[in-house]
Amino acid sequence: MQENPIQALTDKLNANVASVIKGKEEVIEKVTACVLCAGHILLEDLPGTGKTTLAKSFAKSMGCSFRRVQFTPDLLPSELTGINVYNQKTEEFAFRPGAVFTNILLADEINRATPRTQSSLLECMEERQVSVDGVTYPLEEPFLVIATQNPIEVQGTFPLPEAQLDRFFMRLKMGYPGKEGEKDMMGEFAQASPLDALQSVTGKEEILQAQQQVRAVKVGDAVKDYILALVRATREDEKIRLGVSPRGTLALLRASQGWAGMHGRDYVLPDDVKAVCLDVLTHRIICKGANVMQGSSAARERMEHILATTPVPVE
Repeated sequence: MQENPIQALTDKLNANVASVIKGKEEVIEKVTACVLCAGHILLEDLPGTGKTTLAKSFAKSMGCSFRRVQFTPDLLPSELTGINVYNQKTEEFAFRPGAVFTNILLADEINRATPRTQSSLLECMEERQVSVDGVTYPLEEPFLVIATQNPIEVQGTFPLPEAQLDRFFMRLKMGYPGKEGEKDMMGEFAQASPLDALQSVTGKEEILQAQQQVRAVKVGDAVKDYILALVRATREDEKIRLGVSPRGTLALLRASQGWAGMHGRDYVLPDDVKAVCLDVLTHRIICKGANVMQGSSAARERMEHILATTPVPVE
């Protein structure tokens, strides 16, 4: 039986990244699903759990250009988008591209930048283009933003607004590795970082082709109704102040297609929807009465309740 081309690509991509990131197979799979769906990722976890290493491993494995920007309160929007600089020789202004002109942008500690700088990412994340002084510059495909933030630390940070959060395809947590995974990591990193020797296993054209193939994965009416039921439940729940947007509906649809394709099928099952639902929808809802520190856990608990109580189609 011939292997599904999407599955073949994702299997080698997952295995390559897993040679560096130990004991985090599920997180790696979810990031790969985001790559297939051209979706941006918010990695939320404590320092030292491997968020930056994960982003670099994917960039190397995909053979894509990579830039890392450390977000700080004094970071200017023009450092991300670019700026027109006056050239004295030619007596003309020339555009100097910013950090977003890459395939994979790591926005490290994104919540440390001011809202003005954070908002400079909105256009490039949604339209995959940058507008500077009335001129629009398209970004090279594939384009992926991987943003990190420490959910515990609040001093000197600027929480991401709902409009920004809604543009992230998934919010993922690395978490601590298991005992065996951490032991393997100690062995791998004892003499040198395996990231230094990591080679690409695919290329830009193959990634773009897989993204088109994912869009062809079939979604039946029963599964579409299931997705709508989950989304509408967030809007009607009395404990939720802000429900999932239509952008979230489309994200769940696309993520389900990607997950199905990764597992060798050209059609979506309800189990595919359930596998990605929490990571795609949780950060898009706001619970009533939850403060900044409680918001993430309260939203996840509510989303888990909705997922458990929404009837699943059987055909």
